Amino acid sequence: MGTILVLAVLAAAVGFVIRGMIRDKKNGKSLQCGGDCSHCGGHCH
Repeated sequence: MGTILVLAVLAAAVGFVIRGMIRDKKNGKSLQCGGDCSHCGGHCH
């Protein structure tokens, strides 16, 4: 019973993380530079 509960909690946590990543990508907040050299730390070409 405890294993199923732990699995459910982990699955929910992973689901929330993935949902947040998708939401950030739709809003233009990704881990990549995105071409805006003033905000990416100078890694743009």
